[in-house]
Amino acid sequence: MIKTCAMMLAMLALPFAAQAQTKFHDVEANEATGPVKSIESSVMGQSQTITFSQDGKMTGGNLKNVVYDADGYIKAAEMEGFQGMEMKVSYKWENGKIVSRTMDMGGGRSFTTTIKYNEKGAPASESMNFGGQAMENPYTNYKYDDHGNWISRTGSMMGQEMEQVRTIKYYE
Repeated sequence: MIKTCAMMLAMLALPFAAQAQTKFHDVEANEATGPVKSIESSVMGQSQTITFSQDGKMTGGNLKNVVYDADGYIKAAEMEGFQGMEMKVSYKWENGKIVSRTMDMGGGRSFTTTIKYNEKGAPASESMNFGGQAMENPYTNYKYDDHGNWISRTGSMMGQEMEQVRTIKYYE
């Protein structure tokens, strides 16, 4: 009887183990956590919506040819950048957070963004290196939703402040 119960529990655990192995961390790559369905963001009049499957994989956005590691963390992708320019992006993760992102625009032109996080796990600042020239973008004035994800923040780049606002929808 005990052996039968143990086997049944093991069989029931298999689908959950398989589900955990197929989890993607694209939600975390977009500075959010939890059962996120979509993130609509707006910065300086530019809007973007990214959608996610229930297992956390991006289903919308401008990334293509995405490469994941064995744990479901995005490692590299291609995207359309400024003025339709194709770029290759690579990501470095530590402790479930992206700590740097490198964008290769071809022709030896690339830049790296390094991210530092605050006590709530949201980016406190991003430092960008454009071929030896560094630029810091600190984030302040965070507002969070009931799930603990940021929905508004102020960034400062080259002395100009800009507000970024997000609307996050969740799976029930």
